[in-house]
Amino acid sequence: MAEQTASFKPTIGLLDSTMIVAGSMIGSGIFIVSADITRNVGSAGWLIAVWVITGFMTLTAALSYGELSAMFPKAGGQYIFLKEAFNPLAGFLYGWSFFTVIQTATIAAVGVAFSKFTAYIIPAVSEKNILFNLGFIQISAAQIVAIVLIGLLTFINSKGIKSGTIIQTIFTSTKLLALLGLTIFGFLLVKHSYWDENWQTGMNAMHYTKSDTGDSWLPISGAALVGAIAASMVGSIFSSDAWNNITFIAGEVKNPKRNIGLALFLGTLIVTVIYIATNLMYVSVLPMNEIAFAENDRVAVTASHAIFGNAGTIVIAVMIMISTFGCNNGLILAGARVYNAMAIDKLFFKKAAVLNKYAVPEYALWAQFIMASILCLSGKYGDLLDMISFVVVLFYAITIIGIFKLRKTRPHAERPYKAFGYPVLPIIYIIMALVFCVFLIIFKPVYAGIGLGIVLLGIPVYYLSIANQKKND
Repeated sequence: MAEQTASFKPTIGLLDSTMIVAGSMIGSGIFIVSADITRNVGSAGWLIAVWVITGFMTLTAALSYGELSAMFPKAGGQYIFLKEAFNPLAGFLYGWSFFTVIQTATIAAVGVAFSKFTAYIIPAVSEKNILFNLGFIQISAAQIVAIVLIGLLTFINSKGIKSGTIIQTIFTSTKLLALLGLTIFGFLLVKHSYWDENWQTGMNAMHYTKSDTGDSWLPISGAALVGAIAASMVGSIFSSDAWNNITFIAGEVKNPKRNIGLALFLGTLIVTVIYIATNLMYVSVLPMNEIAFAENDRVAVTASHAIFGNAGTIVIAVMIMISTFGCNNGLILAGARVYNAMAIDKLFFKKAAVLNKYAVPEYALWAQFIMASILCLSGKYGDLLDMISFVVVLFYAITIIGIFKLRKTRPHAERPYKAFGYPVLPIIYIIMALVFCVFLIIFKPVYAGIGLGIVLLGIPVYYLSIANQKKND
């Protein structure tokens, strides 16, 4: 099966690679999660600080991954990095988590977000429109539309990477321009600016609390503030995740030793700047209370209504449809390459190792579609997303620790690009990531615990796979 890897065709340039990074990052999160962040930290200063901290972590991780992607410029990305830095089990646990939660649950959630905002224009596809009630499960029109969308994008990507990258570049360019336009119009057209009023809250952190005696805002500091920031960052990290998807398709990138590192830096920088600018716009056009309690957390809808009037709802609905369509295309395109690399190592379904006549892992794509569709139908994707942030950041930290290990165990290996700011920035990232994970376990023990449980469940699955290999050899 090893020859299948060699048949990947390097056709993706720097622009398309950067668009895959940016496009995979921007889904529906930036339009929604600032409400939850504001309820956790309560002030304009801390709302922006959460996005700045997340941006710093994302950029630092991306710059560190540049070294690994240059050392191992082949399909599989983080799975390969962990396998090479540590052992096959570490790589498998990532791939297992990637298939069961990280990538497939994100695809499901982004697909359902597409449906929810399509319902603003076509009410019949609303999640409230229950098509089948089977007692143990209810299936809505939104879930069916999400599955159809995922199926359509899977089919398109099964016909060659070029069609997938064309869609990615067009849709990513469109949503970047749309977000930039929304931000500019927000500052220019809003009838009443809340900028001065909101910045009076400064860095005075407040946490929204519900109780039997009534709802209230309570001042927080110290450990409680760090915990609130960690809880807030679940949303901002989810919104900024999937930047590493370009590393999964390294075998199809032209001059990967140069272009992947550059694409990681440029893509994450562009998205980080746009995310911070968008939140500054929210602070300008809405009072803090409306950011915190926007209907269904749809902050962008509320902001767009303040900017454009009644037409604002349609403007945002179309923007999010474009955004989620492009986001899912990038996730679907890249994810299958991880399962392909695992299958070549005999740790995934055998047929996932085979490339079709268009030089793409078609079976891996459709296996991913089936898992994402199951998660769409489960209705539990919202809970899964809370687990994703814990699992993702944990693996990012372990992977960056791998840079230190490889510098020690393979000091003479070719490194066309070296991690920026090494060792200081990677160490800062590892510390911040581990603090985030620890506080998430403390403040969201159920979700973090289940996320960790899914990772650990991969251990017996790995050894069963190895035993099965030995039996068949």
